[in-house]
Amino acid sequence: MSYLIGCAETCSAVLVDPELSQIDRYLALAARAGLRLHYLVDTHTHADHFSAARELSERLGVPTVMHRASSAPYVGVRVDDGETLIAGKLRLRVLHTPGHTDDSICLVLPDRVLTGDTLLRLATGRTDLPGGDPEALHDSLFEKLLRLHGALQVFPAHNYKGTPVTTLAQERAENPRLQRRERAAFVEQMRALSLEMPEHLTEALRTNRTGGKTVAQLLDEAASRISFMSMEEVRERIAAGDRDLVIVDVRERDAYDAGHVPGARHLARGQLELRVDKELPDPTARILTCCEFGKISTLAAATLRTMGYTRALALDGGMRAWREAGYPLERAAG
Repeated sequence: MSYLIGCAETCSAVLVDPELSQIDRYLALAARAGLRLHYLVDTHTHADHFSAARELSERLGVPTVMHRASSAPYVGVRVDDGETLIAGKLRLRVLHTPGHTDDSICLVLPDRVLTGDTLLRLATGRTDLPGGDPEALHDSLFEKLLRLHGALQVFPAHNYKGTPVTTLAQERAENPRLQRRERAAFVEQMRALSLEMPEHLTEALRTNRTGGKTVAQLLDEAASRISFMSMEEVRERIAAGDRDLVIVDVRERDAYDAGHVPGARHLARGQLELRVDKELPDPTARILTCCEFGKISTLAAATLRTMGYTRALALDGGMRAWREAGYPLERAAG
């Protein structure tokens, strides 16, 4: 869950917990509402998705905000407990609420509180991921967050079950995990939870902690620098005996030998930069790269263009799709 919070009078806004794949949506929503972003806030270091804060910060020249305990080097404004972010007439008070992570914060507005992963609707954030601490979460919940006014509405960073909006008073009364108020009982409950690990845990922590790029970003950037050719077009050109198209299979040798596009040469992606001048001496050639799923070939074609092969392009799709379509294959002799 991401939140775009705007001040109608001044057209100032804050974007909280933006996710990388939704950047165009955020920008469109802000433009439609006539809002200008002043801050990009991550309530904690996310382990299950990729933050868009760094990317948006670079595009818009808007500072990112996280708690001072965050290790992310791209954070422009590091905040601590009791501080306030101001955007127009918006006032967002920061509560440091460690437990889910050591850098978790909540943001308090007059009528609501953005709870990050500290408090979910009728649940709480988990404490078994890096930086998690069930004892710290107990204190953040019972000694700080739940002492706020009960009428405040709860807006968490995740809402897995589509639970309707609740208030802090409802959470105190109805949240199953908040019924064990004693520290030892609460900690025991949290440690007994058996939850699946997030699908992209390692990559998410790597990119969100360091500001590095995701695999998807690398692919998107590569795709934006090249063009593609459809499987149907390639098949027709092969059938017509097109000699202008040089097809290069960048998979490993065993995959190439098992079945490749007729006439394709083999040049593994891992050897591309070192062998390309010998294997492909004409930089003006029209070179089509292909791989199993269409991802490595996209990177390979972008690399070739960077190296001066300005007509390099990639197969739109991969060899799996080629096989499933029943298109012709050529196998190594032997």
